Amino acid sequence: MQAVGILILFAIGGALLCAKARFAGGAVVFSLVALVLFVATPAGQGLPAAIGTFVDALDGAATPALNGGPQEASTSR
Repeated sequence: MQAVGILILFAIGGALLCAKARFAGGAVVFSLVALVLFVATPAGQGLPAAIGTFVDALDGAATPALNGGPQEASTSR
């Protein structure tokens, strides 16, 4: 598990090379591999929970506006 950092670095490098060569599919694949490797590390274990919390907060903020409910912030000029 100690070589995961090197693998993540190579995946990011591969994504950059593919993006520079205008090969979007390869860049997406390399980026997804880097993301999966990062989430597998102890430092990235909290990433799915953090994204879930962010999406919940975004949903809570957008729901009143989408349902026509009262808005808390207004811009007065």
